[in-house]
Amino acid sequence: QVQLVESGGGLVQAGDSLRLSCKVSGRTFSGYALGWFRQAPGKDREFVAGINWSGGIILYDDSVKGRFTISRDNAENTVYLQMNSLKPEDTAIYFCALGRSALARPSHEWDYWGQGTQVTVSS
Repeated sequence: QVQLVESGGGLVQAGDSLRLSCKVSGRTFSGYALGWFRQAPGKDREFVAGINWSGGIILYDDSVKGRFTISRDNAENTVYLQMNSLKPEDTAIYFCALGRSALARPSHEWDYWGQGTQVTVSS
């Protein structure tokens, strides 16, 4: 059974930085992609960033491009999301996901999910 566990969320001020981590455990298909999504209150879950197995294919949503960086350590089965220059509109629950394509934006195209970690950015 695959498990994804996020950590690193918190309450910060606008302009601050946070680093989220997501640890993957259990057996799954090889060469999996990892991604980050977020969901604000009253809104749908939205794609933030995705990275393929090798790290050679990365996709960001336009809203975070230039501010967020996704990376992964396959030896540690962990994916990271470095978030800089945070804005109040980045406030959401952040979920990591495991799937087959780093370029898949719809949430239903991802196979496994973490429980989420809250990120709150005050103005």
